[in-house]
Order: sequence, then C-alpha cells, then structure tokens
Amino acid sequence: MKVKISIICCILLGMITAQAQDKKWTLRECVEYALENNITIKQSALNVENAAIDKSDALGNFLPSLNGSISNFWRSGLATDPITNTNSTQTFRSSSYGLNVGITLFDGLRNVKQFQRAKLNKLLSQYNLGKSKDDIALFVANSYLQVLLNKESLKVIEKQHDITLEQLKRTKDLVDAGVLPQGDLLEIEATSADELTRIVQAENAVLIARVGLAQTLLIKDYEKFDIAEQEYLIPSASILNKPIEEIRSSAREARYEVQIAEQNKLIAEKDLQIARGAYYPTLSGSFGYNTSEVGNNTFVNGGIDPDNPISVQEIGFVGNSGDAVFQNSPNFLIREAGPTPFIKQLYQNDALSYGLSLSVPVFNGFATRNNVKRNKINVKRTAFQLEQAELDLDSNVYQAYLDAKGSAEAYEASLVAVKAQERAYEYAKDRYDVGRTNAFDFSQSKFRLENAQSNEVQAKFDYIFKIKVLELYFGIKIADIKL
Repeated sequence: MKVKISIICCILLGMITAQAQDKKWTLRECVEYALENNITIKQSALNVENAAIDKSDALGNFLPSLNGSISNFWRSGLATDPITNTNSTQTFRSSSYGLNVGITLFDGLRNVKQFQRAKLNKLLSQYNLGKSKDDIALFVANSYLQVLLNKESLKVIEKQHDITLEQLKRTKDLVDAGVLPQGDLLEIEATSADELTRIVQAENAVLIARVGLAQTLLIKDYEKFDIAEQEYLIPSASILNKPIEEIRSSAREARYEVQIAEQNKLIAEKDLQIARGAYYPTLSGSFGYNTSEVGNNTFVNGGIDPDNPISVQEIGFVGNSGDAVFQNSPNFLIREAGPTPFIKQLYQNDALSYGLSLSVPVFNGFATRNNVKRNKINVKRTAFQLEQAELDLDSNVYQAYLDAKGSAEAYEASLVAVKAQERAYEYAKDRYDVGRTNAFDFSQSKFRLENAQSNEVQAKFDYIFKIKVLELYFGIKIADIKL
C-alpha cells in the first residue's frame, strides 16, 4: 500500500513539474510578475514606506515631549544628607525621580511647513513608484515583443526552407531526367545551405531574446522559460485619429515625469519657507515634577526640653579681666523616631517647575541668510526642471505620434510588398517548373519574397510597440493592453 502511494505521489509530482516547465507566459503575466518582483520597484516601494515614516515624524513635532528620569546612588564618608541638610560621616543611599514635559509653542511655523513638506514628499515617492512601474512594464513589453519578432522571423525562414527542400527534391528529379542542368541543382543546394545557416542564427536570436526577458523577470530557470505562441491581433490605429493636443493633454495628466517635476518644485518652495522660519524666535514651554528619598533616613522631631529649657553656653571671655562670657539659648531636644516611610518622603520632598523659554536668533555667522539664498536658487532650478520636463514630454508625445503614424504606414506598405512578391514568386516558380528560367533567378525571387515577409514581420511588431507607447502616453497602462 505504501509503495502504491509513493508511486502515485511521484506521478503527481512529475505532472506538476511538467506543467510548470510547459508554462507559456503571456504579456500580462510577464508584466504583472515584473511589477511584483522587480528590485527597482521594490526599492521605490520602500521609499514610499520611508516617506510615510517621515510624515509621521513631522506630525509628531506638534506633540509635547514627555521624559521620565530615575537616579539612585550611594555616598560614603562625610556628606550632607539631602533631606535633613545635616553633615555626618556615614554611608547612605538616595534616589530621585522626575517627570518633564516640553512643547514648542512657536518656531516660525517651521513645524507646519515641515509637515506640509512631508506630505508632498510622500506623494513624490508615490509618483516615482508609478514611474518605475511604467518604465519596467514598457521595458518588459518591448522585450516580449522582441521574442515574438524573433520567433516570427524564424518561422518565415523555416517556411521558406521547407519550400526549398521541396524544390530541391523536384530539381534533383529533373536533373536526373536530363530536363535541367546540374548547375540548377547546385544553386538550390547552396540556397538550402544558406537557409540552414540563417535558421541557426534565428534560433540563437530567439534564445537570446527569451533569456533576456527571463532575466528581466528575475526567473532563474530561464532555459525553460518561454512565452505563449498565439495569434496576436493587430491593434487599432484609432488613437492616431485623435488630435495631438488631446494626446498631449492626457499625457500631462497620466505621465509621472511632469508630476514628479511639479512635486520637486513644491518641495523646494516649502524648503525655502522652512529656511525663512529660522529668522523668527522660538518659544517653548516646560513643566517638571521632581522628588527624592533617602534610604537610611531617620525621622527627626524635636522641641524645647521641658526639664531644662535654657542652655547656657560659654561664647568667649573679657580681654582685660579674663572673665568668661556666657549666652543663654533655648535647649532643643532632638529625638530620632526611626526611618521615614518611602512614600512619605516622596510626598515631603516633591517639587514642581514650569516656565517659558524664548530663543531669539541674533547672529549665527550668516548661516540662516545663506541657507535662504541656497533654497531660493533651488526653487529657480526646480522651476527650470519643470519647464524642461513639460517640453520633453511634449516632444516625446509628438515623436511617439509620428513614430506610430510612420510605423502604421510602413506596415501597410509591407503587406502590399508581400502580396506583390508572392505573385512574383508564383510567376517565377511556374516559369522554373517549365524550364523557362534558371535556378539562380528563381532563388532570387524566392529570396525577395522571404525578405518581404521578414520586413512584414518586423513592421508588424514595430507598429504594435509604437502604438502601445502612444497609448501609454494617452493613459492606457501596459497591463491593460491586449495583444
């Protein structure tokens, strides 16, 4: 029974492995996988998380600070008891406890501006993340289409080689029958050998493109990686009918390049406001509670001794006569009543402190003024960068529009060329079959057809990619594009 179960498990595992190896990746799957696993995107996502933490820090600046303190120490020798304020030679332990609250009441509105800056910076990090996703998605789509292009080119060569093999067999029969000269057979054989070489080159190009796409997706088992082979519909060129201004306007709303530049300018303006806030005074408030206790303290009470209320003490003598001088003073009686309780000491020794602190900047070696100047320059710089980003986006949209329009026309022309070369090839084939043309002329006609078909494949995928780039500017994400 155990053997049967093991066999079944092995079979199921083999089936799962085979299915994993036979998986064919679609464009959507490739794009989604890249968006989830690309390292650049992960780093951008971490920047978003870090910006959220910075925003939390900026919000925390509005809240008061609360700090507690505890100290405990021992002292040996002649020392002053911090509670009774009497000197004695002993070893005693004392401890103190404190709670302090501080808050910034006014700092030139820098805390407000820093919080606003943190919100802008978080939005900037989100824009950068979005741009990273768009860039990676476009790169993956281009790599995916490159694999498709190389596969289609390989199919064209293989199809032509199959025709060449049929023609080689037919030519050999005609040569053996004495209908065609030996030179025609040699010409066809040379054509076949050349096609075999180009097939190997095309297969290598497919492998390189496939491995490159797998490495872009961070797939380690790239040798078994492959994309789905299916018929891809030619996308509609309806976007070319839209006014270029409409596409440009949509691009400014959908693309992150201008939004990033705008955020950088807003952040620079906030930095300038923060720098100017250093000209203003800072007003802070504080509140503190402190107390202490002594571990070997004794509770001391006293009063005038009822039995002997007056104490007579000699305080000096008369210089001429040498008579002693005495002073009467109250005779206090001191009685030690034992250690003071811990809690009672805390209540007896506590103290409150509170107040306001005003710091007025007077002179700091031009640091504040120069910092303001630097931020003014940065505002101008980011304004230029925003203007340049808008110009670059307009230029890129216009270039993408012209590229898409040109690729559409090139693709239509390639279809016409293929049909023309197919008719020319059929005509040359018919003439060759009846011996009215030689093998060289027939091979040239066949080569022109193959070249036209290859150009049609290249024009097809170039058109697909450039239409998708234009759609991306229009706000259609790569993952939403259906090939």
